[in-house]
Amino acid sequence: MVRFKNVSKIYQGHQTALKDINLHITPGEFVSIVGQSGTGKTTMVKLMLAEERPSSGKIIIGGWDIGDIKSREIPSLRRQIGVVFQDFKLLPNKTLFENVAFALEVGGEQQEKIDEIVPQVLRIVGLESKMNRFPRQISGGEQQRVVVARSLAHRPKILVADEPTGNLDSINSRDIIDLLKKINDFGTTVILVTHNREIVNDLTRRVITIENGVIVSDQARGKYIL
Repeated sequence: MVRFKNVSKIYQGHQTALKDINLHITPGEFVSIVGQSGTGKTTMVKLMLAEERPSSGKIIIGGWDIGDIKSREIPSLRRQIGVVFQDFKLLPNKTLFENVAFALEVGGEQQEKIDEIVPQVLRIVGLESKMNRFPRQISGGEQQRVVVARSLAHRPKILVADEPTGNLDSINSRDIIDLLKKINDFGTTVILVTHNREIVNDLTRRVITIENGVIVSDQARGKYIL
């Protein structure tokens, strides 16, 4: 599903973000990638989405070789990978329904299919009854749920959550993590990128720890050790 083979990423100015990364994430796993800010976690996300290319090594995502992927293939790749960021990035003048629908419209989905899918994914996150509200009319935790719903619109095989609880209090953070676990139970591979020690330790799932661009620990049922 996701495989990094001896992957390094060096930016201009010879700044090494990742060095000789090897990992394999299998279908249906729930994996936390942890480490302090600036350790290379965000670079890993950018590589998975083909926003960046590796300086060396090979990255395989669901059959695509990220180092050789063609520009015209990137939209297909990204439909297989749902992404949830810390910043909600919701469109303020669109309803919750329209925010989720927009992701499908950009992908060229037919309106009939949009009308079918949007209520389904809003139901999964518990917001079907609020689909006609605007982002300003719901809480921060609910806004992040809309982001999760939007990420599920294309029914991705992989969901990457990059600091999804960074702007939330502890109660809403726990709700979002519970939602990610529910999505994982449906069979979606979930990759949680975070520096939140409490959340990771409560999960008792696989934990990959990165320090200074290097994997220092990979535990099947681990804790945040740094």
